[in-house]
Amino acid sequence: MPDLEEPFFLFAEREGTKEKRTRASPTLACEDGLAYGYRTIGGMELLERIAMDTMNRRTFLGRSGAAALAVGAASTFSINVLGANEKIRVGLMGAGGRGSQLLEWFAQRPDVEVVYVADPDAGRSWKCANLIEKASKPKPKGIQDFRQMLDDKGVDAIINATPDHWHAMGTILACQAGKDVYMEKPLSHSMWEGRKIIEATRKYKRIVQVGTQNRSAKYCRAALEFLRSKDFGDIHFMRVMNSKPRNAIGKLPDTDVPAGIDYDMWLGPAPMRPFNMNHFHYNWHWFWAYSGGDIINDGVHQIDLTRWMSGQTYPLSVSSTGGIHHFDDDQETPDTHVVNWDFGKMTVVFEQTLWSPYMKKVPTPVREGDGFPNWMFTGTRIEISGTKLFMNLARHGGGWQAYDENWNVVKEMHGKFSESNTDHIENFLDCIRTRNEPNAPVEEGHLSTAWCHYGNIAYRTGRKLFIDPKTEGFVNDAEADALLKRKYREPWVVPEQV
Repeated sequence: MPDLEEPFFLFAEREGTKEKRTRASPTLACEDGLAYGYRTIGGMELLERIAMDTMNRRTFLGRSGAAALAVGAASTFSINVLGANEKIRVGLMGAGGRGSQLLEWFAQRPDVEVVYVADPDAGRSWKCANLIEKASKPKPKGIQDFRQMLDDKGVDAIINATPDHWHAMGTILACQAGKDVYMEKPLSHSMWEGRKIIEATRKYKRIVQVGTQNRSAKYCRAALEFLRSKDFGDIHFMRVMNSKPRNAIGKLPDTDVPAGIDYDMWLGPAPMRPFNMNHFHYNWHWFWAYSGGDIINDGVHQIDLTRWMSGQTYPLSVSSTGGIHHFDDDQETPDTHVVNWDFGKMTVVFEQTLWSPYMKKVPTPVREGDGFPNWMFTGTRIEISGTKLFMNLARHGGGWQAYDENWNVVKEMHGKFSESNTDHIENFLDCIRTRNEPNAPVEEGHLSTAWCHYGNIAYRTGRKLFIDPKTEGFVNDAEADALLKRKYREPWVVPEQV
C-alpha cells in the first residue's frame, strides 16, 4: 500500500475562477465553499474535496448484493406513523461534499437523530461522525457497508448521497428494508434504473423525496402560477442554461487502492478497473461508468425546474451536439453541450459551457433575496418565452422577473435558497409522519432525469432520436436502446423484479 499522509485542512472560498484558501479545522462542505484535504498517493500530493483520515480497513460484510436484495425483500417491515414529537432516526449513505452538507442540515433539527454515517472511504464516514459529535449531538456510528444500517430496524430513513451509479441500488435496498429515502439528484444512472426505483417506492409504500429542492421553493411555486395565467400567454420556447467555470482534472496514473477504502464497495455495479483518483471522489461525475457529466450533475436542477414550469413529459425527439472542446484531461463527458428537445408546439434548448469565467451561479446574497441576478451572465438561468411576456427564472434562490414587449418588468419575486432547502427537508420529514406524497416524488424526478438521459444518448450516438413514451425508449434504434440500461458487475445487480 502507498503511504497515506495525515491531511491538513483548508477552507476554499470561490471568488470567480480564483480560490482563497486558508488553514482551518475540518468543516462540513457548504454550497459555495468546499472542505479539502491533501492525500499523498504514489508520491503525488492530491487535493480532495473532503478530508480523509488514516484508519485500518474494516471487516467487509460478506453478503452479495443479489443476496442482500432478496433478503431485503423478504424482511420488509413498515414504520408506524410517527408522532409529532418523536425523533426520526436517519442514516447517511455517501459522506462526500453533498452528503456531509445534507447531514449537517438534518443534524441541526431537534426532531432528527443521525445514527449512522456510511461511506466506503472509512476516513469520510468517521470524519462526519466526529463532526456530529463535536456539534454536541450524539455521535453516529461510522461504517463502510451501508447495509448495516438497513438491517437496523430502529432506522427510519436514509439519506442517499452516493455517486450516481449507486443511486438505484441503494434506494431500492432501502425501500425493501422499510426505510424512507431522501435521494440526491439525479434519480438514476440510466432510464431503466429510474423505472425500477419507482416500482420499489410504490411496491414497498415508501416516502422517497428527490433532492430537487426548487420544488419546495415558494418563489418557484409563484412563478408556476403566473406562467399558467392568461397574462403570460402560450409558451413555445424555453432556454436552459448550465454554464460556469470548472477546473481541469488533469491526467493521473492508476495506483494502488489507498488505505481505508473499500474499493469493491465503491465501484458497486460499475465495471472493475484499477484505482485512479480521477475516477474517485467528485471527479467520477465526468465518466460514463458512474454519471453523465454536468447536464445530469448540476443541469438537472434547471431541467427539472423547466419541465415543471413547462408541464411537459416525454419529448417527441431529441438531438444533441457538443464535445470536449476546451479541456485536455481524463474526463469523458462534454465540456460543451447543446440539447434540443422537441415537444411539437414547444421547443426546449439546453446550453452548457464549463470553461466560461464570465458565466456564474447566482451570488449568495442574491440567492437570499438581495436584488436580482445579472441575468445575461447568470449561467444557471431559465428563459421562458410566452406569446405575451418573457420570464427570467433562477434556480436555488435568485427569484424571477417577467417583462412585457417594451422590456418593462411587470411582475417579479425574490427567492431564498436557504428557505427552500429547509422547506424541502421539512416536507420530507412531514411526509414520513403523515405518509403524504412529497413535493419531489420519484415519478417527477424520473421524467426530469429522463430528459438528461435522452440528451446524453443523442450526444453519444451522434444523431436525432425519436422517443417512444410507452417504452421510454427509442423508435427503431437498437443502438440507442442499448444505452437505456447499464451492464451490471456481479453481484451488484438490480433485478428485474424489485
